[in-house]
Amino acid sequence: MPKRIPARQQNDLPANVVVLHQRVTSHHEEVLSHWLKAGRCMGLCDACTCRATAGRHDPDYVLVWVRENPNPAYMITSEGMRWRITDCIRGEVLATHESFEAALDHIRPVLNLHRAA
Repeated sequence: MPKRIPARQQNDLPANVVVLHQRVTSHHEEVLSHWLKAGRCMGLCDACTCRATAGRHDPDYVLVWVRENPNPAYMITSEGMRWRITDCIRGEVLATHESFEAALDHIRPVLNLHRAA
């Protein structure tokens, strides 16, 4: 029977390993604003971007509120070169997407990402 090796923690990584997280840029904030405005009729209430603390390896994240609940309903964070959507109420990862726009569209499809060219 093979010996089980425990997974390494981030603090155990060698010094030359850099954890990559995308940042939320002004472009992402513009897309978020447009998405929020277009999705109000679909129950979107508010959203905010939260920047990582300087000197820490935490990713930036976006919180999204919907009318059904006063607490944030979704959190979008970067996971390497992808964007992860988490259901904040259930604490479950819903999906990961290659673009920030696709992550928003997963929550409420109002950006017309799949329209014909």
